[in-house]
Amino acid sequence: MKIGRHGLMDHLRLLGPLFGFIAAIWALRIVLYAVGASRSSPELRVVSVTVAGGVAVLLAVLMIHRRNFGGYASVVAAVFLLSCWEQILITAAIIFTALTGIPNVYTGQDLAFVPGLWHHAAGHLTVGIGFSAIPDAAMGCILFWMLRRADSHGAAHARPQALGGKR
Repeated sequence: MKIGRHGLMDHLRLLGPLFGFIAAIWALRIVLYAVGASRSSPELRVVSVTVAGGVAVLLAVLMIHRRNFGGYASVVAAVFLLSCWEQILITAAIIFTALTGIPNVYTGQDLAFVPGLWHHAAGHLTVGIGFSAIPDAAMGCILFWMLRRADSHGAAHARPQALGGKR
């Protein structure tokens, strides 16, 4: 499957470190909760998978732009893959609790808008992906447009000087 000039595996390789970053934040949240941090503690508010996903989107857009990896299609694909990864990790934690009965930071009753852990997990794999991917894709495309615009203006202003002309 091609997305722009690159295949899906190329995108996965590009985003590999960002998948690791999101997974590390996810695991850190689980560990912090396991050692006694409450859900409302400052530590768990700062260590957020949602924030890590937003940071990962920004970094992905910068990588796509700086490496001349692709265009808007690559940005949207990267955002979708990162959003799916976020929700898959959270769903894995919810399913773990559903199977074992051991609670974790992702399974509080205050977090679920639907009754039952299985419905909560299904919500993350459906609504969660959509609600995170759509605004993140918009943010990513706007940033990509701004980076391209800044480069084109910088190149236009630098060209006369590079050719010996005056500014």
